[in-house]
Amino acid sequence: MPRRKRNRRIQFPPVIKGMSVYGVRGRKSNEVVLRLEEYEAIRLLDYQNLNQEQAAVHMDVSRPTLTRIYEEARNKVATAFVEGRDIIFRGGDIYFDENWFKCNACQASFNDYNEKNLSCPVCSSDDVITLNEFYAK
Repeated sequence: MPRRKRNRRIQFPPVIKGMSVYGVRGRKSNEVVLRLEEYEAIRLLDYQNLNQEQAAVHMDVSRPTLTRIYEEARNKVATAFVEGRDIIFRGGDIYFDENWFKCNACQASFNDYNEKNLSCPVCSSDDVITLNEFYAK
């Protein structure tokens, strides 16, 4: 029986839920799903220019595991670019460094959440979910 996957640490949620193709008319796009740990690997290695050892420590995984995650992410992004597909950020075996929440009313994301006050700090709505629930959809 295979070993259970460890959850990967994510520092910040993506600011968007995905990206759509521009300039292609009348297409039915098969979306490419980029898991959140794949997004985080690209963010750490390509955007923040960390080396693989540093990025692996940030994500709480081994360096070979980070390499596999990163290669899978690059393959998915390349597929989306070449085939003109949408990219959706969803799911994965992850946990956030801090408790992140999202308001369903105004779509604000926040992490300074007071358990006694169950409302959004932006619009005061009570319709608040964790980002783990949001990205599982």
